Amino acid sequence: MPTIYVDGKPYEVAEEGKNLLDACLSLGFDIPYFCWHPAMHSAGACRQCAVKLFRDEADTRGQIVMACMTPVTEGVRISIADPEAVAFRASVIEWLMVNHPHDCPVCDEGGECHLQDMTVMTGHVRRRHRFRKRTHRNQHLGPLLHHEMNRCIQCFRCVRFYQEVTGGRDLDVFGWHDGIYFGRHEDGVLESPFAGNLAEVCPTGVFTDKTFKRHYTRPWDLQTAPAVCVHCGLGCNTIPGERYGLLRRIRNRFNAHVNGFFLCDRGRFGYEFVNSDRRLREPLLRGEDGELHPAGLAETMERLRAILQAGEAIGIGSPRASMETNFALREFVGAESFHDGTSRLDHDLMETIRTVLLKGPGRSASVQDVAEADAVLVLGEDVQNTAPLLALSLRKAVVQQAIGIAQRLNIHLYHDSAVREAIQQDTGPLFIATPDETPLDDIATLTYRRAPDDIARLGLAVANFIDPAAPRPDGLDGETEGLAGRIADELWNAERPLVVCGYGCGSRSVIEAATNVVCALERLGKDASLACTVPECNSMGLALMGARDPGSAIEAVRSGRARALVIAENDLFRRMRASDAEALLSGAEHVVVLDHLANRTAERAEVVLPAATFAECTGTFVNSEGRGQRSIQTFVPEGSVQASWRWLGRMIALRDGLAERPWGALDDLLAALARAVPVCARIRDLVPPSSYRLHGQRVPRQSPRYSGRAAVHAHEDVREVAPPLDPDSPMSFTMEGYGGQPPSALIARFWAPGWNSPQAVTKFERGVAGPLQGGDPGRRLIEPEDRNRLCYAGHIPPFEPRPDEWLAVPAYHVFGSEELSAATPAVATLTPAAYLGLSPHDAERMQVEEGQELGLDVEHEVHPLPMRLRPQLPPGVVTVPLGLPGLEGLELPTWVKLVVPGLSERALRT
Repeated sequence: MPTIYVDGKPYEVAEEGKNLLDACLSLGFDIPYFCWHPAMHSAGACRQCAVKLFRDEADTRGQIVMACMTPVTEGVRISIADPEAVAFRASVIEWLMVNHPHDCPVCDEGGECHLQDMTVMTGHVRRRHRFRKRTHRNQHLGPLLHHEMNRCIQCFRCVRFYQEVTGGRDLDVFGWHDGIYFGRHEDGVLESPFAGNLAEVCPTGVFTDKTFKRHYTRPWDLQTAPAVCVHCGLGCNTIPGERYGLLRRIRNRFNAHVNGFFLCDRGRFGYEFVNSDRRLREPLLRGEDGELHPAGLAETMERLRAILQAGEAIGIGSPRASMETNFALREFVGAESFHDGTSRLDHDLMETIRTVLLKGPGRSASVQDVAEADAVLVLGEDVQNTAPLLALSLRKAVVQQAIGIAQRLNIHLYHDSAVREAIQQDTGPLFIATPDETPLDDIATLTYRRAPDDIARLGLAVANFIDPAAPRPDGLDGETEGLAGRIADELWNAERPLVVCGYGCGSRSVIEAATNVVCALERLGKDASLACTVPECNSMGLALMGARDPGSAIEAVRSGRARALVIAENDLFRRMRASDAEALLSGAEHVVVLDHLANRTAERAEVVLPAATFAECTGTFVNSEGRGQRSIQTFVPEGSVQASWRWLGRMIALRDGLAERPWGALDDLLAALARAVPVCARIRDLVPPSSYRLHGQRVPRQSPRYSGRAAVHAHEDVREVAPPLDPDSPMSFTMEGYGGQPPSALIARFWAPGWNSPQAVTKFERGVAGPLQGGDPGRRLIEPEDRNRLCYAGHIPPFEPRPDEWLAVPAYHVFGSEELSAATPAVATLTPAAYLGLSPHDAERMQVEEGQELGLDVEHEVHPLPMRLRPQLPPGVVTVPLGLPGLEGLELPTWVKLVVPGLSERALRT
């Protein structure tokens, strides 16, 4: 550990080779900066981080250097407080402020603005410039981001993030000198699904959250809590903000093992379903007229009592419901009557993934592990559309091998532009095998476009090349065999090989083939890892509970064994075939639904109970890695809304004649869960218990500057209302409480004296971009039992196109494929219209053109869809975007027929 001297005092630095800005921030010093970002390293553009560098102890004159561009070396001496350095920094920010508008009181960034923080830090308090300011025209960039170019200070963070981190190409820098402009070549929606991060990356108010702007409140007046994103299976950490009972925005919550500094736009902007007009706020009972009507609590309990006395019930859980809700439902109906509420195919896929991750061969990869891989094989997964943040990690992974080029040239790795100049296009190996093109193809070494079975055969061939003991598929063509050999060589020569697979293809064979590859590497001594994507925020947690498949639920209803159906947070018509959903709902004598939004399943219920969303209750989710994470309630909901597990506790007490619910608080329920499901034994340790106190105080959800506590409830009582108590966490719904740094799982905001912007996170980390002090939130619940288990059997026949049918495979979209975000207005405007993807070969054979309507015949149900040409799609395969309006509940892949309106089926075959 090298020693550096800062203003005459010695300090030990964690590692040599970092820059001085990184080292000083890690040591707790305050140095202003703009162009540097912990996820993008140094650019040297703003000149704001100037310090005085001395040759040795005898040097009293020194020279001004930029801390972000100067390496840490043993014995280096610098001064932050030197008068010349102080004056230089003040001069830089004064010039940056020359054209900056005087609009802080009306700027959406006000109160958490990095420019404000740095201006105060440098002591710039008075403007001497008295001339006209440079002005720009703002652009319309879509429904998610607001653009205010006049606030720009030319730090270049936005284009560096957009182009280098996300791979976007439609945001760029135009002009020169003091006329530089950051935007698109013309007005239009930003194409990258990570563009929303510009609201946090930008140190000023150039890019701000447009959804927040519609219901804006000052950031210090937001009530916040640590939460987990519910829009995919990665479990990104978030900070929701609420005011006046309205969820107003989502911010990123740093977790080095999961999402780091960024979120995808679905996770950042998909929150407004919490405020939707479709929200269920009061219980609904079906009346004699056959319609659902609002009802009081007593009337609802009486109806439930009658239903529970009528006979046995079965429970339908949900991959988007928390562990607590699913477990409470399992306790209510019994483990043998608890079903996962997904399609037969999804149940089978999750059982396969669960088995693979529990029994080996390789350790499941975190999002951070993916970023550190130096050779990657993606089998069957359109990663950016199924697990968006994983795509950013893959973009980072492809430079891991190439970094050696910069090291051989003695280029410091923090010198971002020099490293990229040295690497050029010489990126590391990334092989993508999918049925259709993906957004990551631009960084892929090679792509392979085949049907799912052929993709699985490629994986089996790769495993056989690595380890001849692994099964080898018969009849490989020359292209596949050559590609398999090359992939095997790259994975074998890598230090940290990775295989990515998951639910995207809907193919169990692809998952098993990916497991074969990791197994082959592990058996020969390689430390390989496997990243499996899963469909929803708690798909993995639900699988760990051992829920049964929907077929057994349908049989229980049809046989009359079960008379009542209890469905927790699941719209069956989205997750299973309509015929299966109908069989369940029509066959049950009584249907009870707990959910937050009105949907087709709730419309069929006899009793509907209003369930709390992720922001309105505390719950636990298990992500695709097997990491358990606690999401803590942000605010108390209106009406009769409460957590689903609390409703289920009431139902248990009602059925069993108990005076109280079986679980008084969340800690009691978690203790029962840990006992009943051994793999979840560590689930109680994710967050300190509700009895936890710091110096006798709770952790506040509100900032010390929170205002208007009496005004918030003035419509109810002009006096200040006593804040509600939280029985489920050690946090309070007030500004009072412990003012220091709480445990990382309880951090409700990143703030430190002088640091109001998101850059305050450096004050909470063990070194810049390192884990949070005390460790990152969450715990891995699963580890493989045997990393050298036998490979799967390898007999998979090659795909054979059929003369009059097509294999329909699923396609996914960041916007539209996920249920909850699709109920958000801003996301809904970005959701593409439903379509059918067809290869040019098949389109020519059928004599159909782009945009022409075709009928997708799935089990004699025809869906009219416009045709889109997909140039890389193999013949005999069509893509169908699952989850888009009209395409919910399809079980893909499956064989389908295509119908051209006005053309007979016989003529079509001909």
